[in-house]
Amino acid sequence: MSRPVWEVGSLVRHDGRTWRVAGIEGTVTHGPRVWLAEQDTNASLAVFALSELMSDPAFALLGGPPRLRVPQFGLLSTVSEEQQARALEIERHVREVETGSPTPCCTGLVRREYDPALTTLAEREQAKADELAELGWTAVSRATVRRWRMRYRDGGVWGLVSKRRGSARLRGADPRVVAALRALLVAESARSRSRGFKQRMRRETGWKLEAEHGPGVVEVPPQSTFNRLLTTVETEMGLQGTVGQRRARAARPAPPFTPTPALRPGELVMMDSTPLDVLVVLDDGVSGRLELTKALCVGTRSVWAVLRPAGSKLTDVSVLLAQMMTPMAMRPGWPASLSMAASVIPYERLVSIDERLKDAAARPVIVPETVVVDQGKVFVSPSTKAACESLGISLQPVPPANGPAKGHVERSFGTFDSQLFQYMPGFTGSNVGERGSNVAGERLWHAAELRELLEEFLVLWHHRPHATAAPRPRSSRGGR
Repeated sequence: MSRPVWEVGSLVRHDGRTWRVAGIEGTVTHGPRVWLAEQDTNASLAVFALSELMSDPAFALLGGPPRLRVPQFGLLSTVSEEQQARALEIERHVREVETGSPTPCCTGLVRREYDPALTTLAEREQAKADELAELGWTAVSRATVRRWRMRYRDGGVWGLVSKRRGSARLRGADPRVVAALRALLVAESARSRSRGFKQRMRRETGWKLEAEHGPGVVEVPPQSTFNRLLTTVETEMGLQGTVGQRRARAARPAPPFTPTPALRPGELVMMDSTPLDVLVVLDDGVSGRLELTKALCVGTRSVWAVLRPAGSKLTDVSVLLAQMMTPMAMRPGWPASLSMAASVIPYERLVSIDERLKDAAARPVIVPETVVVDQGKVFVSPSTKAACESLGISLQPVPPANGPAKGHVERSFGTFDSQLFQYMPGFTGSNVGERGSNVAGERLWHAAELRELLEEFLVLWHHRPHATAAPRPRSSRGGR
């Protein structure tokens, strides 16, 4: 079929009526203009700028194929190949509904159910919906086909690209990873577990994939990609949590103090205590929460901790000071990799100084110089001050209700939750909004078991690389 040309006498379709080109003229100020006369009566006469007429979606030149659209390759390149292929396939179906042929040049045999001379537009839309349903397309109705037509009219092929980022993200992800993640989220909901951290979900997804497909067969996405995938799957399953915590962090003011540098071990140690976010079986057989009292060396990020029933006592401070200055003996069953002999420190030289390090675990030994505490009674009591004074330790209480003044130890509580406690039964979450509905009904650990696990974890802690404690390279600019 030859493509018609613009000339006097050509028939065009505009505004739902058929017109005949009565004249074409060119002007210096407005460009080419077209005079149109209504074909049936010749009573109506209209004048359009050629550019205005050609840009009108309702305009069509009769006797030829529909107008060709310029492919939006720049926009299509921003989506996946699967999305591009789907949009181009939908375009073929839309063309067939509107013109009877899926090709832009209207070549090939026109099927009867899509012949514009024999069927109405509504009948062709319904026929296309029925055809796609038979081909396995889901959620396609006559209204869907109509929306495709409107989107194609307004935006071309780009208008047919799905703009739902969540759906595109699920289609682009490995289906085995998505299936494992859904199974884990269903299990979390079924046993009413508290919501944990995204790092935990990524690790558990990796463990599940290894158990089902073998080690190294299915790769878990990087943490940032996994976080977006987890949010998408949670939203799809209706499990997405509240944004209260994110809003609170966004509204939090800047800290009032600048960080205090610590250049050597023990120069600055921070202490604090908080209720543990895990329910355990106490010594009297009743379930409850323990109190976690912790000390952190700012210079080395070394950590020491004590667990006891709620309410820190003076003995907790004394035990922490003793732990800092005393080597920790290896426990039965611990791997040899946790011993002081397997660490990177100069072991032989230290053993020649102190024989107690021969069978010690790889946990640092320091002598604290300055200890920063809050206004808790146990930390500012006369007994604590006297104990620190006898050991030559400077005790520095911070102003009341001022967490940023000891932010290092405050932040480490959340890290302990994300690295250890959230994997345990009875994990209560950091607040009620993150708590499961049947936490107390889980098989809880005994307090003594948790203390043994915490001691081993504290040794493992010092094998973790810490970005903020790593040495920083010198600046390339002048000066020392």
